[in-house]
Amino acid sequence: MGLNIKPLADRVLIEPLEAETKTASGIIIPDNAKEKPQKGNVVAVGKGTKDDPITVKVGDTVLYGKYAGTELKLEGKDYLIMRESDILAIV
Repeated sequence: MGLNIKPLADRVLIEPLEAETKTASGIIIPDNAKEKPQKGNVVAVGKGTKDDPITVKVGDTVLYGKYAGTELKLEGKDYLIMRESDILAIV
């Protein structure tokens, strides 16, 4: 991946996974009813701080809060940049 962005300190750049388009029973979800995804892949990480080193690494799939992070668009793709403390779990 040729992204030219490096998060600072304890920040992490995440590429959100696509929202579900179908329910488990096969019902197709319309665009206006789709939930904002809360799962994504870590694309870049900062160096951390001396008190809090970074524990996630590039390639990890993580869960994060519904309203966590700041949305940004790079090279036509959507990303989120957030503090590592906003990440809830690694899956």
